[in-house]
Amino acid sequence: MKKLSLIAFFFVAWLVVPARASDISVAAPEDVGMSGPALEAMTRHFQGYIEDGKLSNLTTLVARHGKVVHFQTYGDRTLAGDEPLREDAIFRIYSMTKPVIGVGLMMLYEEGLFELDDPVSAYLPEFADARVFKAGSEDGTIETVPARRPITIRDLMRHTAGLTYGLFGDTPVDKLYKKNGVLEYGLSAEEWISRLASQPLLYQPGDKWVYSFAVDVQGRLIEVLSGKPLDQFLQDRVFGPLGMTDSGFYISKQQATRLVDMVKPEEGGALKVTVDPYFPDYTKKPASFSGGGGLVSTTTDYWRFAQMLANGGVLDSARILKAETIRLMATDQLPAPAAASWGGDRGLGFGLDFAVVKDVEKYGGYGSEGLFYWSGMANTHFWVDPKEDMVVVMMTNLLPYGAYPLREELHKYVYEALGQKGNPEATQAR
Repeated sequence: MKKLSLIAFFFVAWLVVPARASDISVAAPEDVGMSGPALEAMTRHFQGYIEDGKLSNLTTLVARHGKVVHFQTYGDRTLAGDEPLREDAIFRIYSMTKPVIGVGLMMLYEEGLFELDDPVSAYLPEFADARVFKAGSEDGTIETVPARRPITIRDLMRHTAGLTYGLFGDTPVDKLYKKNGVLEYGLSAEEWISRLASQPLLYQPGDKWVYSFAVDVQGRLIEVLSGKPLDQFLQDRVFGPLGMTDSGFYISKQQATRLVDMVKPEEGGALKVTVDPYFPDYTKKPASFSGGGGLVSTTTDYWRFAQMLANGGVLDSARILKAETIRLMATDQLPAPAAASWGGDRGLGFGLDFAVVKDVEKYGGYGSEGLFYWSGMANTHFWVDPKEDMVVVMMTNLLPYGAYPLREELHKYVYEALGQKGNPEATQAR
């Protein structure tokens, strides 16, 4: 087991962002009101996953009051086990791309380029005159009805647009996505939007929360509104200003030597390396950029992004968003009909590209009201707790999502380090 000392972390941070090294703060847990022994217990717990062969690698990072108090690497970059995981290892973050896209889009909102309740079709005319699935027959015939109202940008950001993913469900509309090439890799942004918009909606806009391609559509909106390709926009407006030097939709061959193996358990539990199911080669610039899941990043890069959120939109000298915009994004936006289809019974709401904790007891007893978070398909996780002024990041690349209760266990250990007792039974049930 290799543990990164605070001095070593400071040195690594200096290498990554030399212009801002003096602004990176580290502290002992007790200096910010946390228990060092509790965090050490967390380290031992997650090291057990490595020793038991359940994970090939992992990182955990905790920061409070803007100071990193825990940064731990576990295991090896490769399943072969001959290359200890480095602090600058690169991970596929999949849906943790979504909050980054949401921040980018809200930068354009602050510039007055759109309103949240504007119809998407005002900027992407392919979505005009949308129709909604009503019924299907055995011969494949689909019956549709007109949408009662247009899809809005707010709908996209809270997953109430009527879209679906084609990846996780088996509805008639999911099947149409597969049949009609919506999931095809290598399409231009224009062709992909055209294919997606030509499919019927799964439900009326605003009626349900359904995880979907909505954030990929947001990525295309950024391109149309800004006049820049999505990769260039994020580099110019987010990654560059925040010093996120290893984040992007594609990486150099040198950076690829730091990309971790994607693994999954075989029958019987032993891990094996598996191919990336959606993005086969990150060293090649894709024809279009997946705003819903296309980014790679490092633990420290994503911490810088999350710390900006915790700071109210600013990190070091870089102002990304206004504090009130961050608060808007982290405020529940779901209409009553849609709340039940997301997580109202689990104490959750949904803001603008973030899940939001509304009831801590229903959520599991650990955390704070107002905590906001998201995760990635390969078991990456992060959250920001405004009340506790805390940021937590976990990285690994393991399929399938939820193979182990990593996020729940991370919550338990981190909040026990703050002195919370929690509700273990509710936590286990999540």
